[in-house]
Amino acid sequence: MKIAVIFGGKSAEHEVACKSAVTILGWIDEKKYEIIKIGITKTGKWLKTEASLNDIKNMTWGELADNKEVFINPNPDKKEIAFYEKNELITERIDCVFPVLHGEHGEDGDIQGLLELAGIPYVGPGVLSSACCMDKSFTKQMALPTGIMMAKHVVVYKHDFENDKEKMANYIMEKHEGKFPLFVKSCSTGSSVGVTKASELKGLITSLEVSFNYDKKALVEEMIEGREIEVAVLGNLNPVATVPGEIITAGEFYDYDSKYNNPNSKTLLAGGLTKEKIEEFKEAAIKLYKALDCAGMARVDFFLNKDNEIIFNEINTIPGFTDISMYPKLWENEGIKGPELVDRLIELAMENGKDK
Repeated sequence: MKIAVIFGGKSAEHEVACKSAVTILGWIDEKKYEIIKIGITKTGKWLKTEASLNDIKNMTWGELADNKEVFINPNPDKKEIAFYEKNELITERIDCVFPVLHGEHGEDGDIQGLLELAGIPYVGPGVLSSACCMDKSFTKQMALPTGIMMAKHVVVYKHDFENDKEKMANYIMEKHEGKFPLFVKSCSTGSSVGVTKASELKGLITSLEVSFNYDKKALVEEMIEGREIEVAVLGNLNPVATVPGEIITAGEFYDYDSKYNNPNSKTLLAGGLTKEKIEEFKEAAIKLYKALDCAGMARVDFFLNKDNEIIFNEINTIPGFTDISMYPKLWENEGIKGPELVDRLIELAMENGKDK
């Protein structure tokens, strides 16, 4: 089988995607699969590359002399990529794509739509699921019928905010009954990009300004005091979930810097939970996974508040595969190590592709 691993991308999570790609490429069995590496630069150029794992890890892959600009043929009868070599157009058939593209254009349905047009199976959820899971406000709408608790929140649009910043901030305060702190999140970013904490009115305005650097829509949520819990889910029609993991942040909250730059932040198995509570988390994760029409994989994030209640936070359809990422750690704890996990994800992609 020819597996194309597409990594990098134009989003603010480009570097994280490259780190995840290093892990995944290191796990793919080259005796079982032929690997084609396609990197997308920060400016959006698609390059077929022979880059080593070190090149990708050190972010030097985009400068290699033997890189070739590549594109996907949208004709579903072909299922191929194409590139020029010595002025000759070369085509290469692809059996499956493993997109390692966190954030915008990779996790939001864009790449999935292109692959659907091309008729090429791919790892992870489809177009609609990816789009809804990427946009935190739509995620919450889709999750409502499950009855699982969520944080109180307000959706804010950039154009409304810029028309009258103070009026919008006062409206948000009114909706949250004047209670601080509040968390401000860009609706369609991951890796905690564009997430800030506001403790008063002026700080709320500043936080919204930061958020709108990344997206035209923001989510303002009440603070949930408690533990940050994550569950990994794997499967198509009959998904299975892991026992919960827990984030111990070294910062005030788990922002981008705490996640990737502070070595004192930890991801580990959640301790002190009863068997009943573990099952409750697993059942909630699977219920949300199905409600959002996920396939292949997703990581479902929760809070466990001081009253021991489970509160749904968000869902990630292309979870990280870096050294500190929870998704592969949780499956390794279940006895599924990296190479086997990659095999299963490719099998699920092929199975899902047959249904279309």
